[in-house]
Amino acid sequence: MKTTGWIGLGNMGTPMAANLLKAGYKVNIYLRDPSKQSPLLSDGANGLAELNNFIEQTDVIFLTLPNDSITEDTFTRILSTNISGKTFINSSTISPGLAQKLHHAVSVKEGIYIDAPVSGSVKPAIDGTLSFLVGGEQQAYTENIPFFEIMGKHHYYLGQAGSGSKAKLAINYYMSVVVQGLAETVLFAEENGISREMMTAIVNDGACGSGMSKIKTAPILKDEYPAAFPLKFMLKDLRLAQAEGWNTDLINAAEKMFNKASEQGLAEQDLMAVIKAIKEQLN
Repeated sequence: MKTTGWIGLGNMGTPMAANLLKAGYKVNIYLRDPSKQSPLLSDGANGLAELNNFIEQTDVIFLTLPNDSITEDTFTRILSTNISGKTFINSSTISPGLAQKLHHAVSVKEGIYIDAPVSGSVKPAIDGTLSFLVGGEQQAYTENIPFFEIMGKHHYYLGQAGSGSKAKLAINYYMSVVVQGLAETVLFAEENGISREMMTAIVNDGACGSGMSKIKTAPILKDEYPAAFPLKFMLKDLRLAQAEGWNTDLINAAEKMFNKASEQGLAEQDLMAVIKAIKEQLN
């Protein structure tokens, strides 16, 4: 059984790695900041504070990092080590251009790189029901399907390196439109005397109801938005999609509203908190 490893144990990485532990895999975790203790250590994970040792002792390394800058910096340090024969499965949401650059750099040093961002937030990560969007060599994808099946319910092979990142930006763009549309629908109804309870019921019971609308109903009714997917990451992803050349009126409007929400101090809350920024605009 291959030894797996994890770099980037945030809200997504921790439950994903926990599912590998539950499946019986040995999991090494890279302690980028040794002062921060991961709950996975008490569950049997092996913590390593030295990157060389971590790489040497790990066969398949997963990464869930927050942005291009941190991802590129991490790989700069990784590439200074001996990575021959090592597999890197990057589930961070990054630009397709960086995914292609990392694929080339890892291949030159005789390693294997797969971009495999996920569709799904914290609850699917805990439940092992994520969807993996995979780019890279097909053989590498095939060899690592067992990991995708442990942590997810779907996995899609999309082609060459960078394809997974492109699909992730597309699905997150769709999510931003759905969330903003739901927010405006609820607020329009509320402004016209129809309660949030009634309007969300109408949405969820009709053809417009979706998994997203149902998940976001409870936060809307409570008007509380603990982060399942932080708003700041949606803003980042919208800008990455724009950088890929997608500049329609719709994405530009979404970017403007999520940016407004971020400027109002909502960046760390769930993306559904954009409803607060929209309501503020109405006043």
